[in-house]
Amino acid sequence: MKKRTPFLTALTLAFALVATGCASNVAIEKPLSDLAAYENQKLDWATCYEDFECTDLRVPIDYADLTVGTFKLAVLRYKAQDQKNRIGSLIVNPGGPGGSGVDYAYNAEYVFDPDVLDRYDIVGFDPRGVDRSAPIECLTDEETDASYASDAKPDTEAELEKALADSEDFIKKCEEKNEFLTHYSTAESARDMDILRAALGDKKINFFGKSYGTYLGTLYAQFFPDKVGRMILDGALDPNISILEQNISQAVGFDIALDAFLADCAKQDDCPLPANRQEAIAAIIALFTTAATNPLPRKTKVENDDRVATESLIILGTASALYDDADGWPKLRTAFLEGQRGFGDTFLDLADQYTGRSSDGMYMSNELDSGAIIDCLDWPDTRGIDKTKEDAKRFTDRAPVFGPYLAYTNIACKFLTPAPKDKLTRTTNKITSINTAPIIVIGTTRDPATPYDWAVGLHEIFTTSKLISLDADGHTGQGRGSACVDNAVDSYLLQGKMPKKNLTCTL
Repeated sequence: MKKRTPFLTALTLAFALVATGCASNVAIEKPLSDLAAYENQKLDWATCYEDFECTDLRVPIDYADLTVGTFKLAVLRYKAQDQKNRIGSLIVNPGGPGGSGVDYAYNAEYVFDPDVLDRYDIVGFDPRGVDRSAPIECLTDEETDASYASDAKPDTEAELEKALADSEDFIKKCEEKNEFLTHYSTAESARDMDILRAALGDKKINFFGKSYGTYLGTLYAQFFPDKVGRMILDGALDPNISILEQNISQAVGFDIALDAFLADCAKQDDCPLPANRQEAIAAIIALFTTAATNPLPRKTKVENDDRVATESLIILGTASALYDDADGWPKLRTAFLEGQRGFGDTFLDLADQYTGRSSDGMYMSNELDSGAIIDCLDWPDTRGIDKTKEDAKRFTDRAPVFGPYLAYTNIACKFLTPAPKDKLTRTTNKITSINTAPIIVIGTTRDPATPYDWAVGLHEIFTTSKLISLDADGHTGQGRGSACVDNAVDSYLLQGKMPKKNLTCTL
């Protein structure tokens, strides 16, 4: 899911590209002599988590000025089980921005077919700024709680002023605590990925990216088209869509996903909502509106957790459930039933599941902080606040349920010092075409986080790509239970066999 950056609210990560704990810190090391020294570095692998290997990868902080210093990135590898017939490394990324590639590789056995695990080293790295790799650190756990719970839909000038003040305070904390804050872009992470490819000893990169990870793969292919081997981009992001249109499309995507949930809910015996769509939508909006002034408490008390389900946490929990129709939809039915009875237990649980908040109140990663900053660097929003307010009407018109909560996405970015511009790490305004070895793009027709149209757009950019369309609900396509999708992916990874034509698959 593509994680967007509103202003420090529950939605700061709510509508994003998702992911699923070798440890580096922000200590800055001396630079290596030149780029070749980074590419030829020897990786010092050590056994970790019993069946895995961990190491640190050194990369330049600033590719335009190598004298600035070195970041260390955390890398984890699950080695191919059949080393004699090993194909190579498969670098993976689960999304975000802010998702941990280390965690994703750690879960390789649940992501890939055993035949793929036999033939590939599954390699995950935490991109710069993320989790264990020179992590961006802005908020404490308590401040993160407050951010997620805060008002995501400013209805008055006073509420908007508060949102702007909170956003400015967030950026100030980030800039005070992180020395190289403007050097955490996805473009720089794409450069880092080529350092990793070289250090692994691979002539070409094999890459599997989901959600926001497709943007990382796209930028890599733009920078290094001749070094692309087998690449799969699932839950695709179209790099040519403006930040405003991305946010509107995502709001529409979640409204469409909610419609699909409601259609299914009407068929279930335990559906707490009216069978009529318009009446159900009205009931949901009424619940959100009520929670804005009267948050829902837990019915079952949790030790050391006195939080209530605010409007923003309810929205976040709802969005979280829409990612997965198999597990999320039943939980969402329960959440709405509890909400009607005046309680918010399941909404809070769904929100915590998505944000990675543990029962002791700690967040398992820095995904809020890193995702917000990376998003700002990747997609600068140059609109003034008056234009943002004007555009908010479009959100509500196009997506009556989720639109109002995404209308002020990215206002925190207005306060961030602009990133330096250089040809090495900045992308062009528009990517017209990328010509690489054949790749696969996957789009799910009712994906709430990365709308299907984005996959179509990315497929058109990659001149050698084939598009696999999964006619389904939920986020991304591979590993969702479609033999059509999974067999095509496995044939491509194992034999380099591309589909003869674009595919349309079902669950």
